[in-house]
Amino acid sequence: MYEFKYVKLDSVDQAVELLSGDDEGILLGGGMTLLPTMKQRLAQPSQLLDLGGVAELSGVKKSGDSVVIGAMTPHAQVSASAEVKQAIPALADLASEIGDPQVRNRGTIGGSLANADPSADYPAAVVGLNASIKTNLRSIEADEFFLDMFETALEGNEIITAVSFPVPTRAAYAKFPNPASRYAVVGVFIAEIEGQYRVAVTGARGSVFRYTEAEEALNENASVESLEGLSIDADEMNEDIHASAEYRAHLVGVMCRRAFSALVG
Repeated sequence: MYEFKYVKLDSVDQAVELLSGDDEGILLGGGMTLLPTMKQRLAQPSQLLDLGGVAELSGVKKSGDSVVIGAMTPHAQVSASAEVKQAIPALADLASEIGDPQVRNRGTIGGSLANADPSADYPAAVVGLNASIKTNLRSIEADEFFLDMFETALEGNEIITAVSFPVPTRAAYAKFPNPASRYAVVGVFIAEIEGQYRVAVTGARGSVFRYTEAEEALNENASVESLEGLSIDADEMNEDIHASAEYRAHLVGVMCRRAFSALVG
């Protein structure tokens, strides 16, 4: 690692103050991506601003028709939360499938969303459930948050403070995981909200996306059979050592059908 200054933050305001005076400062959530990147000397922050001690950023609560999760809440807490299990069991299931126990106990929902890895699980839930990302400055709707690979709508001094998930009628997540990392080769989250279906796909492209053709098919005829004739262009899919573009395109259809079968079953 390169030399850097470490600051354990007391508040979001302190984080904003330190970031505004230093373009090379970086916020630390769970550190699941940042710390390995620093170890490989691919990142050189002037100071590492640790949000772990900011109490207001952690926790899960039910608020009206939504479940609100603090940005520094680890995946293991989401998966074990009684509030999440009761209101959105598919979200608890998704959190339980992230990485391994070490990652689930250190990684945070806010860090995952800010990093915007194209194969991360949480983006599928955020988009599928039409969640709102709360920051110190504003509220960002899910469809506007993810811009591209590792790119979000967050501005320079903007910090995720919480995520508000509307409680759906029902929802389900199906993932084909990389056997080593547990990242999604392809993952599909389907939610029924006020009689309409939303389908979000992660792992397949450079960023999470809504599979509108599947949404239209389900809104017209909510059945697995309505999904069987759909196809998606392989030219738009990611390709790497884990899966070809054609295989990912095939997996999108398979995971869609599995997710909907879990949703109705």
